[in-house]
Amino acid sequence: MQSVIWAQKEYINKMQELLTISLNNLRFHAFHGLYHEEQNAGNDFIINLKVTYEPKLPVVVALHDTLDYGVLFDMIKTEMKKPRHLLETFVMEVADIIYQRFNETIAIEISLEKTKVPLTGFTGSAVVRFTKNYSDE
Repeated sequence: MQSVIWAQKEYINKMQELLTISLNNLRFHAFHGLYHEEQNAGNDFIINLKVTYEPKLPVVVALHDTLDYGVLFDMIKTEMKKPRHLLETFVMEVADIIYQRFNETIAIEISLEKTKVPLTGFTGSAVVRFTKNYSDE
């Protein structure tokens, strides 16, 4: 029984302490899409982003010890200005761009919602969500 308790304590000691920075409901007007009208008039989009990382210190007390969500926002804003035909392309490329800038990232989840889908009779929105775990890289 003591060996089981010891093994549990060792497992707990090896567990990572993770922080997640989330940016929610970011709204942009952009020109992503396959259709001519989307490329000309644009569409409204909503982005949600979660970036998880292992902090270098036991307690984060300074901006340089964390992922700056202002920088994350600026990166997304910059990428929203670059039209892509597919939402899938956008979320996958942005995840990799974020990882290149913040290589301490363990996981990224990003979703891009197109609020007005240009299909006759379509009354909802379309969302593409991408999750990537970088802890194995």
